[in-house]
Amino acid sequence: MAIHVVQQGESLWSISKRYDTDVSEIMDVNGLQSGVLVPGLAVYIPEKELFTRIYLFQPNDTLAKIAEKFDVSVSDILKTNPGIDPKQLITGQRLEIISPFKLELTTLAFAFPAAGESVLTSFSENAEHLTLLAIVAYSFTTEGNAFIEGNDEPLIKKALQLDVIPLLMVRNYENGDFNEKLAGDVLASKQTRDRLVNSLLNFVKEKGYGGVSVDMEFIPPARRADFVLFLRQLKRGLQEKILHVNVHAKTEDNPTNRIVGGHNYQEIGKVADLVAVMTIDYGYPTGPPEPIAPLWWMAQVIRYARSVIPIEKLQSAFPLYGYDKVISSNKTTALSALSAQNRAIKVGSAILYDQAAASPNYRYYAEQAQHSVWFEDIRSFTAKYQLIDAYDLAGVTYWHIGLAFPQNWAYVERNLLIRKGL
Repeated sequence: MAIHVVQQGESLWSISKRYDTDVSEIMDVNGLQSGVLVPGLAVYIPEKELFTRIYLFQPNDTLAKIAEKFDVSVSDILKTNPGIDPKQLITGQRLEIISPFKLELTTLAFAFPAAGESVLTSFSENAEHLTLLAIVAYSFTTEGNAFIEGNDEPLIKKALQLDVIPLLMVRNYENGDFNEKLAGDVLASKQTRDRLVNSLLNFVKEKGYGGVSVDMEFIPPARRADFVLFLRQLKRGLQEKILHVNVHAKTEDNPTNRIVGGHNYQEIGKVADLVAVMTIDYGYPTGPPEPIAPLWWMAQVIRYARSVIPIEKLQSAFPLYGYDKVISSNKTTALSALSAQNRAIKVGSAILYDQAAASPNYRYYAEQAQHSVWFEDIRSFTAKYQLIDAYDLAGVTYWHIGLAFPQNWAYVERNLLIRKGL
């Protein structure tokens, strides 16, 4: 794999000659609409080579054990990591290992039936890279009755055809936003919890879902234990089917915090089959321009999560999008990672890269206002996959499948092994 960062004066032709590939292939893999480039653009060049894995040295490890694990020699490890002293390796020391073994992950993408034919097309094109598909179409009433918005049946049918497990995704969503009171009221009563569980199980059976993905956000801290009770009851009803739970990102347990206090990582990890930590929207809509998923923050969240949730159940969320913000007002427009990349090219803005955050960004002027755009590219996603590898997590989730990011899917095809079935 090669990632080429465009320099002033370079062209697609010169880049193609350097890597002995075709201009058309570069354009296709990177979603480029023309031959126009801007400095700082990260161009992905898939190459036929072994894979760079990341490993954190553990107590009682030896280089010989690590070499056997990755099917390489000790001399290969020493060559790839010049300067290390094999007799003085410390716990947590980062090693790069060029291995024939691909990183194996359980992946999940979210999909909105309301997007119609376009989301079906996008899903079909990338289904081979997915283990699970969470279909975002369900909410519930204050009485605890689940209901559907939109037609989920085409996505369910397509998922089953393409060997992807469809999950019914339920959210405490009302009038275009998450409603903490709705979640709190339903969770507070055994009667309404029972009703919600039963109505979800009925939909799962009726529609042929392989399980449920729960996304209850801003749960009132007072309902923290009730949420776990709800999950336990739901899992009992699902039996062998999958219970997938999405939780707010946090770096410590703060049970009274109104945003993240309702999620008890340790107890949720005991009940759920998979737990996805929402390591996205650090830079949130209407907030100041910041990275969406800075690498340093993701590392902090993952270190805490893996200390209380079994790593074989743990996923980290990846954003397939960017945010374009008017700096003076923080007015926010969401756009796909590909659209964010191509907007930089259209407006002629050089792309910068925050190394600590592993996040690309740029600024431009439009209608007498300065805009700041933070988004994702192949550099940022490669760093994220290496983080997942280093901490040995089960996998990742993608928000959401309708957002174009061809660099990611080309990388997945080349470098990852996706589990099918659980």
